[in-house]
Amino acid sequence: MSEAIFELSQTGRKANTQIINLKSTKININNKYLRTNKPLMPEVSELEVIRHYTTLSQENFSVDTNFYPLGSCTMKYNPHCLHTLASLPEFLNRHPYALPENSQGFLQCMHEMQTMLKEIVGMPGMSLAPMAGAQGEFAGVSMIRAYHLSRKDTKRTEIIVPDAAHGTNPASATMAGFNVVEVKTKPDGDVDLKELKKKIGPQTAGIMLTNPSTLGVFERQITKISKMIHDVGGLLYYDGANLNAILGKARPGDMGFDVLHLNLHKTFGTPHGGGGPGSGPVACCKKLIPFLPIPVIKKSAKQYIISSTGDHHKTIGHLSAFCGNAGIMLRAYIYLRLLGAKGLDRVGEFATLNSNYLMQKLSDAGFEVPFIERKASHEFIVSLRKETKQYHITAMDVAKRLLDYGKHAPTVYFPLLIPECLLIEPTETESKQEIDKFVEVMTKIMHEIKKVPEMLRSAPHATKLRRLDTVKAAKEPNLVWKKQ
Repeated sequence: MSEAIFELSQTGRKANTQIINLKSTKININNKYLRTNKPLMPEVSELEVIRHYTTLSQENFSVDTNFYPLGSCTMKYNPHCLHTLASLPEFLNRHPYALPENSQGFLQCMHEMQTMLKEIVGMPGMSLAPMAGAQGEFAGVSMIRAYHLSRKDTKRTEIIVPDAAHGTNPASATMAGFNVVEVKTKPDGDVDLKELKKKIGPQTAGIMLTNPSTLGVFERQITKISKMIHDVGGLLYYDGANLNAILGKARPGDMGFDVLHLNLHKTFGTPHGGGGPGSGPVACCKKLIPFLPIPVIKKSAKQYIISSTGDHHKTIGHLSAFCGNAGIMLRAYIYLRLLGAKGLDRVGEFATLNSNYLMQKLSDAGFEVPFIERKASHEFIVSLRKETKQYHITAMDVAKRLLDYGKHAPTVYFPLLIPECLLIEPTETESKQEIDKFVEVMTKIMHEIKKVPEMLRSAPHATKLRRLDTVKAAKEPNLVWKKQ
């Protein structure tokens, strides 16, 4: 493991080229707000700083370095030209408080992007304001709440959430003030309509669904679910996390959804991971347009404008200081422009093709695939429950062993209703050759499970750190370096 930069510190050592002479600078700050002691900072040379952080960067695992099949997160390659073009000085130096007349280029890009996104999802309303997928979720559920309250329909206190939903769904519903009611999934992967019928009524505000679901299959009864919810006066919210599977093939608006959020940092080629950055625009049907978060980008007779009025008189309000994460949205806009309609169509095709190919190969290698009888969407599930029972090997053991082979593990233990599961998503950006290499590694691991299971229980072996105590790390995190 790399040393903390404080451990490299030597008294009196400096990076002289970085020293700024503050003695001649007058700082008009009241003395009561100034420090009386020096901050604890490492004393290191410029070369030590460069080597330290370069070494840290080389230890990062990313989609730029290796296969990263993280299910339900679409960790696909993001073309670097997106970053280059989004970093053009005219974009990068635009101040968020700049007047609209001085921001017409940026605003035109955003207006064109939201027009394309509305067509992709099949909905007429959109706001780019949410700064992350979770915030987009919260916005969508808050719009459902605002809609019902505007109609004096105060008895709608429940949101239906399937047991295969993303964990953020019940969290967002709870934060918006709803009670969460869980509905089961049948053994074939579809929502149990009999149970759903029993749990809906005048108290139902709506349902939160991901389609395809986190089980990696398309919800075949979606139009029936839509009718059931609408018949009792509820609304449908679409979690856009798995949109990568259906680009150009199906639209949430056509399925009957009323509001959704998009993950530009998953589906549309912008950076992902490490806690950000993100972008989670919300789209909606006509009747929910007045409730969209503000501001929104519009086109007037003469120019593009940032608007907080007009159609949005019942808005749920501001979610951020401005109108979204500009740099991330620019990357998504360029991605859309580069691909065009036909390119987006191929994204969905190849994401699904890669997933089904890998699913069949792993099944052939002896891994249990719970929904093998159905076509996968962009991802699929492998269960190690048999190996756990027979060889005492867990999904986490397999995940750790994959690190020794230079592969990032898929999502483990999610969704929770499948024991010892791996949720695997190869994405459309991986070649057949790379997928075959992953199959080869997984085949070796299956052999090790049966012949040398201890190899997995003690993995990883080739990383700088061996297996960590994840429970202790979660419950007793040590995030502060202290001088001995």
